[in-house]
Amino acid sequence: MTQTNNRFFDEIGRLMNDAAGAAQGVKREFDSVIRSQAEKFLRDMDLVKREEFEAVKDMARLAREENEALKARLAALEAKLGGTPTS
Repeated sequence: MTQTNNRFFDEIGRLMNDAAGAAQGVKREFDSVIRSQAEKFLRDMDLVKREEFEAVKDMARLAREENEALKARLAALEAKLGGTPTS
């Protein structure tokens, strides 16, 4: 009788292990699908990467600084020539 019980419990244990393995496989598959859908969603939104944004932001800052310097230089030249400022 003990041998029958052991075999029964062995089968139950094996079944539980198989079920746990299957659940882990389903979880991995679910995570993979969710990740790929999120990546597709972000790609479709046409978002820029942080590095690209920072590069364009720096370019805009430099252009603004250069524009301010050129305005000051133009104002100084106009004052030197005695002309009226354009802006």
